[in-house]
Amino acid sequence: MKLLLIEDDIFFRRFYVEKLKEKGFVVEEADDGEQGLEKLKTFKPDLAVLDIIMPKKDGFEVLRSMQQDPTLKRIPVLVFSTLGQETDVEKAKSLGASDYVNKSLFDFNQLLAKINTLTKSNPKS
Repeated sequence: MKLLLIEDDIFFRRFYVEKLKEKGFVVEEADDGEQGLEKLKTFKPDLAVLDIIMPKKDGFEVLRSMQQDPTLKRIPVLVFSTLGQETDVEKAKSLGASDYVNKSLFDFNQLLAKINTLTKSNPKS
């Protein structure tokens, strides 16, 4: 299972990449929204885990760009952000996010459960 982690915080990114690799995932990473969009096109992950607050392009811009590309639009996205207001969650979902996890309430097992659910319920076409 291929995951793309789009996260600008190097500590979070390294931690999650290592933990997800331990669970058997093939993980690529991007440290901003622009790099994330490029890697979505080249790596073609089964799921993208996307932060919202990032340099160059924020997560909302990444979601908008994905919706405009027929190939990228099919990739499920799990938003993983410190933005936890209901308006942020609804905005992300309205832009195509499959689910939303508040990074502030971090629990790796819950994140893993969401990833497993989304990758099983969204097989690649």
